[in-house]
Amino acid sequence: MPLGIGRRKKASPLVESEEAEPARAGLDVDRWEGVGGRGGSGGGPRLIFHTQLAHGSPTGRIEGFGNVRELYAKIGEAFGIPPAEVMFCTLNTHKVDMEKLLGGQIGLEDFIFAHVKGQRKEVDVFKGDDGLGLTITDNGAGYAFIKRIREGSVIHQMQVISVGDMIESINGQDLIGWRHYEVAKLLKELPKGQNFHMKLVEPMKAFDMVGQRSGGARSASGSHLGTGRGTLRLRAKGPATVEELPSAFEEKAIEKVDDLLESYMGIRDSELAATMVELGKDKRHPDEFAEVLDQTLGDFAFPDEFVFDVWGAIGDAKVGRL
Repeated sequence: MPLGIGRRKKASPLVESEEAEPARAGLDVDRWEGVGGRGGSGGGPRLIFHTQLAHGSPTGRIEGFGNVRELYAKIGEAFGIPPAEVMFCTLNTHKVDMEKLLGGQIGLEDFIFAHVKGQRKEVDVFKGDDGLGLTITDNGAGYAFIKRIREGSVIHQMQVISVGDMIESINGQDLIGWRHYEVAKLLKELPKGQNFHMKLVEPMKAFDMVGQRSGGARSASGSHLGTGRGTLRLRAKGPATVEELPSAFEEKAIEKVDDLLESYMGIRDSELAATMVELGKDKRHPDEFAEVLDQTLGDFAFPDEFVFDVWGAIGDAKVGRL
């Protein structure tokens, strides 16, 4: 079936929508039932990760989570806070660093910093251009927030709006539970030449957020699993699995597909990009790739032009053209 003819949008589970940049920090390894090895399930290692609240806290230890919502629940238990207070997590830095967002993959030696809700703020924005200059992502648990603000854009001129701010509502429309692409579409469809009202929540800040904290995050035990090159893959459905890090080809393809997501849809989501690369890397024809995208990620209703560009990016990465 030719691409673009007879394609149907199919309801299907969506992947967790967060970026994951595997890095390095603390890990204890013992036994953890329920986390499988590569492609397996159950009987795998018990993984204990160290975590802190990004604005400052003692170090907690968490384990036994299989997806992002369960992770936030474990963080809530460790620090005695409601899981809904967690906005997003970064890996190996307490700063609001959008390149270190925790997502569908966690490096086996990563230290997790949880950013919780801070000050609420409201702002009226005049949409003077077609684009606002915002790139949106979400935390996989119902909160969409700002990942990037383009320099010189409408939003860039408003000092009160910052990277990391959660978008709580627009013109009275509650956006809790919305996906990043839905919020980006809503912003794009706002009429030009009119004001709109946003309610935002910024991450809680500490006195030392401007400066670098002394020392790096370290494991309490010093034990490691293998070479430290693995990741814990969190899935929307099914058990978490311990996997190898993406190959060089996959890393390049994921980066390019993430760029295409931003260009076409105004979002960045490296876990979604990784899923698309995984679906397409063994396909022989673009029609075959388009069909599996519809089956797996049909709710996104990707345009045909975007699907062709993603297919091309995966092919270019395979032969080393990226």
